[in-house]
Amino acid sequence: MEQNNKFSIIALVCGILGIIGAWIPVVCYFTFVLSILGIVFGAKGMKMAQANGGQGKGLAVAGLVCGIVGAVVGLIGILCVACAAATVGCAGLNAGLFS
Repeated sequence: MEQNNKFSIIALVCGILGIIGAWIPVVCYFTFVLSILGIVFGAKGMKMAQANGGQGKGLAVAGLVCGIVGAVVGLIGILCVACAAATVGCAGLNAGLFS
């Protein structure tokens, strides 16, 4: 292997960290950004792999897929927290706690 596609490696690392961190309640906010970076670096890595004759394309695709999965799971977690906070706020208003 003469030349490494560094964007592919970065995409895979960001994607894997995004998937792992998406299951941790507070950490999912930060790893959501890593998942997005995994998607961006995966796309860039695929372009570079195409220019290098296909070297690193597998890592780029794996990073892209892991980034997408991490972003989807992280987004679902963030939406669940937002909905739970809204439900608690509405219940408090209905009970007269915030008046």
